[in-house]
Amino acid sequence: MNAPIYLGVNVDHVATVRQARGTTYPDPVHAALIAEQAGADGITMHLREDRRHIQDHDIERFAASTQTKLNFEMAATAEMQALALRIKPRDVCLVPEKREELTTEGGLDVSANLDRITELTTALSESGIRTSLFIDPDPHQIDATRQAGAPVIELHTGRYAEADDDSARAQELAALQHAATYAHDLGLIVNAGHGLHYHNVQPIAAIGCIHELNIGHGLIARALFAGIEVATRDMKRLMIDARAHHV
Repeated sequence: MNAPIYLGVNVDHVATVRQARGTTYPDPVHAALIAEQAGADGITMHLREDRRHIQDHDIERFAASTQTKLNFEMAATAEMQALALRIKPRDVCLVPEKREELTTEGGLDVSANLDRITELTTALSESGIRTSLFIDPDPHQIDATRQAGAPVIELHTGRYAEADDDSARAQELAALQHAATYAHDLGLIVNAGHGLHYHNVQPIAAIGCIHELNIGHGLIARALFAGIEVATRDMKRLMIDARAHHV
């Protein structure tokens, strides 16, 4: 029997629309609750240092009302650590962050920041929060993740999603398959995400040792026309179908 696969819906871009006009709508927490009802297994929110989309009160409100789990994406800063320890989400995913980037570009360099990441992972774990590290599909970074004490990785699927021909896409998919298997064999929980949408998700969902996919931009873009409920259900169905046919 194939292992189940779970969907985390990232609602950051609902907040992007709201912040464009500085209004109170559309509300990403409302979107998150609809996604939960439609079958999402968790909700991801990334509170950036510049507060370009998600705001502190979004994290606080959703943490108090979630029926599934909050996956709180954040940079490894003292400010974000303090907020996580106060809110106590079920999961924290540490990501690299640059003010000038449009979206997260590349994975966290765990080996170059091992002391700080180990310190933060330990503090979160002692507070009952599970830490995931967003990394490229690189065995060196997977080894560093294990050394830092984080029980979960999220593999950065951006290069796969952005590949512009079949050969490059197949090469990136093979790298993700190898990294997922390597991490799983080390005892790590393997998640994945970034750039996934309805036309490229199934080969990733078919990787049997991947536990969860976190998907935002592609799903929210579909929701503009189909609604959050339909967009969530359609994505989850694609993922489940891909896993069901995995051998």
